[in-house]
Amino acid sequence: MTSLAIDVQGLTKRYGAFEAVSDLNLQVHRGELFALLGPNGAGKTTTIRMLMGILQPSAGSASIDGLDCFKDRVEVKRRVGYLPDEPIFYDYLRGREILRFVGEMHGLDEKTTEQRAQSLLEKLDLVEAAEEYAVNYSKGMKKKLALICAMLHDPLVLILDEPTNGLDPYATRTLHELLRSKVSEGKTIFCSTHLLDQAEKLCHRAGIVAKGK
Repeated sequence: MTSLAIDVQGLTKRYGAFEAVSDLNLQVHRGELFALLGPNGAGKTTTIRMLMGILQPSAGSASIDGLDCFKDRVEVKRRVGYLPDEPIFYDYLRGREILRFVGEMHGLDEKTTEQRAQSLLEKLDLVEAAEEYAVNYSKGMKKKLALICAMLHDPLVLILDEPTNGLDPYATRTLHELLRSKVSEGKTIFCSTHLLDQAEKLCHRAGIVAKGK
């Protein structure tokens, strides 16, 4: 087993003549909390979408747990929990119904799903909101629900795109505690942020990206 959880070599994404990501190289070790740091429009989300197999690279490669992020994207998703910057849910499902659906999609039994969901709902102060329809959620509530969805199957790797966007200071602190706890269990966390102070407080290492490089 390789010591690398994430391995990116020469990763490039072109749209016509425009390179959103250009010859990116980075490695993230198991049990590490790594931040991809850069301003808005730097290429962070494009990089994450390639890691999740949503976008096919124009050149180079990306692997998670030794699996190619695009060719093996179904298997990669079993091992990864993904938090997009702008989570989207079915409007007329309640929060708890969404979590049950996600648990079923990952092959969890009902009892395990309920136990894990309840624990995370309590930690993120979302127990009451779990009975509400997603259409009524604020941006911060959607972010917290999406984070629970990402963690529900207890993945080896968490990939979080701007995880604190839309969160209040209390929720941000709770999230940081949760992430530190996951790292102490040996999980790997890769997050993007444009907030230097958060990267400095939270992460073991950071890679700085600007204009896709």
